[in-house]
Amino acid sequence: MIESALPQLALIFSAGLLAPAGTPPEIIDRLNAEINAAMKTPELIASMAKLGFEPQDWSPRDYAAFLAEEMRRWPPLVKAAGVKPE
Repeated sequence: MIESALPQLALIFSAGLLAPAGTPPEIIDRLNAEINAAMKTPELIASMAKLGFEPQDWSPRDYAAFLAEEMRRWPPLVKAAGVKPE
């Protein structure tokens, strides 16, 4: 974005697994542990690197905070840009 004269615009691609509301914390913690373990395997790291991605070891709280910030951040930018749904 720096090259396009928008250095203040940082874009992050993220993918995460969401569970239904009310999923027991022990299930969330187990899923998180298993996913984070898989994200550390050489095969997955290499596969993601080919796509230009770097795995992150986030807790459920970390990812929830990231999503909350993204939901706060983007609506004003979309409105200011005049983006309309098709």
